[in-house]
Amino acid sequence: MKITRQSAARKLHAYLKGRLALDALVDWAEQAMLEGDFAPADAAVLRKVVPRLGVADVRAFGLEWTDCAGMLRTLGFKARIEVVTA
Repeated sequence: MKITRQSAARKLHAYLKGRLALDALVDWAEQAMLEGDFAPADAAVLRKVVPRLGVADVRAFGLEWTDCAGMLRTLGFKARIEVVTA
């Protein structure tokens, strides 16, 4: 299955919404790098974002909100926060 900007953004979105654990996001990114099945039109951008996600579980790298927002911008998306009553 080809990895696109949209599929990478969906993974980041799921992580930010708490529907995907960090270790699952990292596993996905590592597998994506191994397979290297990037959509040709998106390959250059994905080669910047996906490796960064693949090391997000390493303490020296981590993954903060600003990192996610920046990667989403790189992918062509905009992140925003919504606060709702619990």
